[in-house]
Amino acid sequence: MRILVVEDEKRIADFIARGLKEEHYAVDVAYDGEEGLYLAEINTYDLMIFDIMLPKHDGLEMCRQLRLKKINAPILMLTARAAVKDKVTGLNAGADDYLTKPFSFEELLARVKVLLRRPTANKTSVLKVGDLELNQLNHEVRRTGKQMVLTSKEFALLEYLMLNASQVISRSMISEHVWNEQFDSMTNVIDVHIRNLRNKVDDGFKKKFIHTLRGSGYMLKCA
Repeated sequence: MRILVVEDEKRIADFIARGLKEEHYAVDVAYDGEEGLYLAEINTYDLMIFDIMLPKHDGLEMCRQLRLKKINAPILMLTARAAVKDKVTGLNAGADDYLTKPFSFEELLARVKVLLRRPTANKTSVLKVGDLELNQLNHEVRRTGKQMVLTSKEFALLEYLMLNASQVISRSMISEHVWNEQFDSMTNVIDVHIRNLRNKVDDGFKKKFIHTLRGSGYMLKCA
C-alpha cells in the first residue's frame, strides 16, 4: 500500500517514512503543502498523513481542497495543537483522524492500520484466496498452512494482488500502489518481483494463483 507523508520538519518526515517503509509500505514524502497537493492529485494513495502547520498550503487547506476534488483516501492529521477545538476543526475539514505531537511511532502505526482497514466494514486482517493466506498485521504468509518467507516488496505486492483478487492489475497500478514516486516503471523490476513471488507462491503446487495477462498485466485468482 502507498502512503503520502507531508511534513515540513525533515527529521520528523524522515522518521515517519523510515518506520512505514520498515512495515512494508511504499512512501512518498513532501515538505510543503504545495508539493503535497501536487502529489496527492497526480497519484493514487491508500492513506495520507499531513502536518497542519505547513508552508505554502497548511494541512487543513490541503484536506479541504482534496475533499472538494473527491479524493477520498483516509487522511491522518499531525499537529502540536492539543485543544479540542483544533481537533474538531481538522475533522470538519475532512480528516479521518488526528494525532497530537509528540507521538510514538507505535501509536502512529496503529492509527494507520485502523484507517487502512476502515473503508470496508467487513474487512479482515487476514486475506484468503483458496489455500493462500496473508496476515496484514503480523506479515505472515501461508499456503496449505506452510509459512513462506517473503521480502518486504514481495509481501506488499502479494497483499495488493490479494486485495484485488480476480481483477486485472496493470503494471502502472502496481507501480502506483507498491512502489513510490521515484520508481521507474519502465524497468523490469516489477517483472522480476512477480517472477520471484510466483516461485514462492506457486512453485510445487498444481493450482497456480499468479497469472500473467499479456498486454494487460497480472491477476491473482484461484484457477
